[in-house]
This record gives sequence, structure tokens and C-alpha cells, in this order.
Amino acid sequence: MVKAVKKRIRKDWTVIIDSSPGTSCPVVEAVKDTDFCLLVTEPTPFGLNDLILAVEMCRKIKVPLGVIINREDIGDKGVEEYCKKDDIPVLMRIPFDRKIAYGYSRGIPLVEEFPEYKEKFKELFDKIRKEKNEVVFKE
Repeated sequence: MVKAVKKRIRKDWTVIIDSSPGTSCPVVEAVKDTDFCLLVTEPTPFGLNDLILAVEMCRKIKVPLGVIINREDIGDKGVEEYCKKDDIPVLMRIPFDRKIAYGYSRGIPLVEEFPEYKEKFKELFDKIRKEKNEVVFKE
């Protein structure tokens, strides 16, 4: 399915491919041959473990990456320390907020419930453009 979708993408389009978490074959296929991979994680031991695997995958297939830390004020500092140590850009932080979770559970997009996030996502897009142009791959 992912291959079929990617065949229809024109090079002059900006396309976002959302995939499941992890490093399964469909995830690798979704990330392969893309300009950038944005990894979303939570600051927990499980989040860190999955992030490490996803970073290794991206680096192996040479796709630039950045991280969003979701629910940044729960858990511990392991994700932050890992990103700093491995020169992984943290491009955005989203705080834990019951109002965000409540809106999401009702199917309300974050940018509708919290209009200030429209600007934050525009800034994120600009950061991704900059990061993908300045990437240096670590082996």
C-alpha cells in the first residue's frame, strides 16, 4: 500500500506520510527515499527505546530526522539527554494537557481546539526545511 501511494507523489509536492510507530516493514517503506522523517515520542523509557530504534533505522537508510516530544512534562529526561548526546534536533515540544487529550478524543484537531498551534506547526515546517538542508549523517 505504501509503495503504491508513494508512486503517485510528484516531486514538486509537499507530502506528509503518517505511519505507525516503530520500525516495521511498512514504516521503513514509508520513510525510505523521503526528504525528512519527523519522529514523535514521549519522554518515557518505552518512548526512548522506540526512538532509539527509529533513529537507527533513519540513519541506516540515510534519511534526515528530527524529533517532537509529545507530553513533554511527563516521564523523565532520557529522551532529551539522548537527543542532545546524539545531535538529534528536538524541533517541537507539546506539553501534557488534558484539554488536548479531550479534544483529540472527540475528533477535534489540535489546531482547531488551540489556534496558537497553527503558528507552531508553521514554525516546525520551517525548522524541517532548515534541518533537511543542513543534515550531516552519523554512522
